[in-house]
Amino acid sequence: MSSIYAVLTKEETLQEDQQKPTFDFKSYMLQKANSVNKALDAAVTLKEPAKIHESMRYSLLAGGKRVRPVLCLAACDLVGGSESMALPAACAVEMIHTMSLIHDDLPCMDNDDLRRGKPTNHIVFGEDVAVLAGDALLSFAFEHIAVSTIHVSPHRIVRAVGELAKAIGAEGLVAGQVVDICSEGLSEVGLKQLEFIHIHKTAKLLEGAVVLGAILGGGTDEEVEKLRKYARSIGLLFQVVDDILDVTKSSQELGKTAGKDLVADKATYPRLMGIEKSREFAEKLLNEAKDLLSGFDQEKAAPLIALANYIAYRQN
Repeated sequence: MSSIYAVLTKEETLQEDQQKPTFDFKSYMLQKANSVNKALDAAVTLKEPAKIHESMRYSLLAGGKRVRPVLCLAACDLVGGSESMALPAACAVEMIHTMSLIHDDLPCMDNDDLRRGKPTNHIVFGEDVAVLAGDALLSFAFEHIAVSTIHVSPHRIVRAVGELAKAIGAEGLVAGQVVDICSEGLSEVGLKQLEFIHIHKTAKLLEGAVVLGAILGGGTDEEVEKLRKYARSIGLLFQVVDDILDVTKSSQELGKTAGKDLVADKATYPRLMGIEKSREFAEKLLNEAKDLLSGFDQEKAAPLIALANYIAYRQN
């Protein structure tokens, strides 16, 4: 051992002593996703009528990266809360996200037959049951927050419910979906309208996930608003990257139908800006998001920083 240490300079030894263990993002995501998956499985059980619950569970438990619920849990931890305080809300966000995917895949919407590498819900259960499964997940999400949230004041639970409802309603996710549908095939869709679509269709639910975690974890108004801005940046970033992947990856790599935006003649960032400018915009959004976390404890902020990087550099 002495011969090994003899070859190290004093400076190198000092640098080694000062090094801190790096954040293990993969282990963190696996641990949190496992908690979320267990909680989802326990929340939505098989009961009568069997078909609707099978349909709900089919899409809810089909895998996925669980980015939104993990963001919720990470934000809660950042402001000093515990996982148990935000876990029902994290599950609720995933239920609503799943609802949006089931409905988005329907023939009257994006008409897709592949999601997360599996046949879409309406292909397996029929359009009628798929619509109702989405409706059931949406309504149960709010019940789950109201009934299952523990160690949080009623005021904060009500505030969280209000935030989530606004994020997905006619001023949020629904607004983005409607403008997206109405924009298909239009040649005059510009960047401003495209940004409106993505902020509402994608970023609002990501924003809701982060803000819910911050509220339920006991965050101050200042912390909540700072995290809201962070979430808006990564929410838009998520969609910019999604647009890029849609034209650069195969269906097998994505686990869903590739190139469908091009076929539907949809406005996307690569179509309006080109691939390289889209990548530059994604980098700008990533830097903005990380800058907004600079005032927080950096050890506790590590998961949110890593999640921003993951969203920026994901391959599917």
